[in-house]
Amino acid sequence: MKKRTPQPSLLERLKRNTLLYHLCLIAVILFSLGITAHVVMQVGTRHSARRTVPDFSGIRLHDAERLATKHDLKLHINDSLFVPAYEGGIVLDQLPESGVEVKPGRTVYITINSFRQKIVPVPFVAGRSLRQAKNMLEIAGLEIAELVYQPDIATNYVLEELFEERPIQADGEVEAEMGSGITLHVGVEESKNHTAIPQIIGLSLREAKGRVWESGLNIGRVIYDEGINLLNQKDARVYRQSLAAEQVVTLGTKVDLRLTLDRELVARERAAAEKAALDAAKLRAEEEQRVADSLAQAELEQRLSKTLDRAIEQNAAATTDDFFE
Repeated sequence: MKKRTPQPSLLERLKRNTLLYHLCLIAVILFSLGITAHVVMQVGTRHSARRTVPDFSGIRLHDAERLATKHDLKLHINDSLFVPAYEGGIVLDQLPESGVEVKPGRTVYITINSFRQKIVPVPFVAGRSLRQAKNMLEIAGLEIAELVYQPDIATNYVLEELFEERPIQADGEVEAEMGSGITLHVGVEESKNHTAIPQIIGLSLREAKGRVWESGLNIGRVIYDEGINLLNQKDARVYRQSLAAEQVVTLGTKVDLRLTLDRELVARERAAAEKAALDAAKLRAEEEQRVADSLAQAELEQRLSKTLDRAIEQNAAATTDDFFE
């Protein structure tokens, strides 16, 4: 009986085909590397591990740090505020919020309460335009307490500045707590003592204040809706102003504001306010044009009357000369 020759294995057949063998070998190596990398990343990033962010608000910073370490989290002070109602170093706010699940090692950004308000130098702004003065005060961390207008040829130029009723001198070194208000005495000609109310619905309080001051107006009452506090008021937006946009008023007039966190309410009120402002601006432009046309017509009639009077006088003089000849 003839002995059967054993069949070569799959590996032996692959080895005979050099190109196919090496292609398969490369594929196996790449697959192995992919599996290894996936396992290493799962272990390194602890993909399946989760941590619940604790509530850091209301506790001191060193206690918050210990609590973060216990939960395998990191803390980073992102901001600070000065809220007199709380002790210095107390955590006021955090991001992510408490109760959120995150990976171990995640950084939680916190806002803490300062031990005291920061003290800043008061810039000397007398002699500057109102816009320049406002910008300089804002850069220094201050704001306008009140605009007081008084007769002067230098319209909308600062004549004098006061802090706590004390005049600020050019060579003085006055300091104030950040956020303090500076009173500005501003010049105005009698014929230029009016301005139009700006449209500020939808703006933050800071933006609204800047727009109002640039228009030569004062901020009156600021009313916050329920739910707004010192921590979230930066997210609040103006949804109502006491004087409608484009209404013409005397310089220095006060504008009251109401703010809310309701974005849908803000969107509705802003759309309505912008439409009303456009309509008011159009009516005001038409009225100004009518006044300009009336003045031009009156001036034309006056010139024609003067011309006619001169013609009559010249004709009378000529008639008199002819009579005496």
